[in-house]
Amino acid sequence: MHIWSFNEGNPPYFCFHFSKNVIDDARARLRKLDVGTEYSHFAALKYSVLLPLLVKDGKLHLLFTLRSEKLRRSPGEACFPGGKREPTDTDDTATALREAQEEVGLHPQQVEVACRLAPYMLDKDTLITPVVGFIDHSFQAQPNPDEVKDVFFVPLDYFLHPHVHSHHHITQPDDQFIAHCFEYTNPESGLQYKIRGITAKMAVLVALIILEETPSFETEFNLSDLISSYKKFFLRKHVTNKL
Repeated sequence: MHIWSFNEGNPPYFCFHFSKNVIDDARARLRKLDVGTEYSHFAALKYSVLLPLLVKDGKLHLLFTLRSEKLRRSPGEACFPGGKREPTDTDDTATALREAQEEVGLHPQQVEVACRLAPYMLDKDTLITPVVGFIDHSFQAQPNPDEVKDVFFVPLDYFLHPHVHSHHHITQPDDQFIAHCFEYTNPESGLQYKIRGITAKMAVLVALIILEETPSFETEFNLSDLISSYKKFFLRKHVTNKL
């Protein structure tokens, strides 16, 4: 039926309306978790990452970058656009938007910021704030070759129902957590990507918030009290340091 065609002329109203509903529902769920400036008083090295969402074929996808092999830290790793707070950045959101523009050519006006989530405390001196936003459907990535090797999209529901996924429990002094690794094959190019570490954990969290489904694997988040459990996990080192 022509109503389902995405390739002939202008997209039909049904498809536009469906995509709008997808974004509206996701936006409403994300905004419930917006922390605003609640953690801005934390004294630490501050980093921000942008979790960019885009509707493709009626489904939400997350944008990832593959770090350049030229970089000293984590070369070749899949991650979200982001980086360290600069003195000219007004807040965590400004950092995420600036970094996304520098890395993949995503202009701030092409992003509708939905929320800031509680920061992930990497160690006692380093915070990483996830900023979630919807990007314009017309966006065409322009990777900065000094920082980015590739840009790719993964369906959001893949982080709840993956085809290839592994995890293992890690125990450290005063800490224990689950490390996830997702392997995703781009159906168009055949290229394979691995998403793991903090990046994978943030992707899982956003999928849980928006889709409200039970994942097919074990996670440390309490699905019946997601807000409290993710904050407790992300900020667990801050709590430990205060004891």
